[in-house]
Amino acid sequence: MKRLSTLTKGILKENPVLILVLGTCPSLAISTRTSNALGMGIAATLVLLGSNIAISALRNIIPDKVRIPCYILLIAGFVTLVEMIVEAYAYSLYEALGIYLPLIVVNCIILGRAEMYANRNGVLDSALDAIGMGLGFTLTLLVMASIREIFGSGTWFDMKIPLLSDNNISILTMAPGGFFIFGSLIALANKIMKGRAVKKTDFGCAACPSNAVCRIKEEKDGDIT
Repeated sequence: MKRLSTLTKGILKENPVLILVLGTCPSLAISTRTSNALGMGIAATLVLLGSNIAISALRNIIPDKVRIPCYILLIAGFVTLVEMIVEAYAYSLYEALGIYLPLIVVNCIILGRAEMYANRNGVLDSALDAIGMGLGFTLTLLVMASIREIFGSGTWFDMKIPLLSDNNISILTMAPGGFFIFGSLIALANKIMKGRAVKKTDFGCAACPSNAVCRIKEEKDGDIT
């Protein structure tokens, strides 16, 4: 049951976009078309899965002081691999995603799960977490893109929808429309979860994974009280 919860929590309870509010930039930029949203979701999920597994497997080897640069290096490797695959087998998608495909390297969702979950759990649990978070990210992008494309362009996966294709709300395909849909979905998710989606976390020094390292340094420098 614990592993099932790990797999499903990313769909709504800890949805990376609507609840944790991560990955906002690609969510707004890519969600104008459903095909692009699906492609970005799958690409991000593959990177998240690979990086979570690698970081979890190497968590006891990577020195704590350089863990963030090591995480970024691993993530960049998987992003490069996925980018090359997309360019080779889905060139139209590669062109449509543009700069947002290589920018998966700095996606807060991937680095956040590496630091908060893969760094502290086993390989299998980290893989399940990656799949769940990737699924939540992909579904959110698809919902946003479906609303914006159907009502903004009158199409869905490039298929014309009668009536709506000639009577669309073009502002939904623009930045203001994206923010409106994004905010509405966040409000809906919060309403469904009744504001209890994520427990409050202590973000002070005591909760920081580097607290012990910082205290040792302060003791050596004579700054600790």
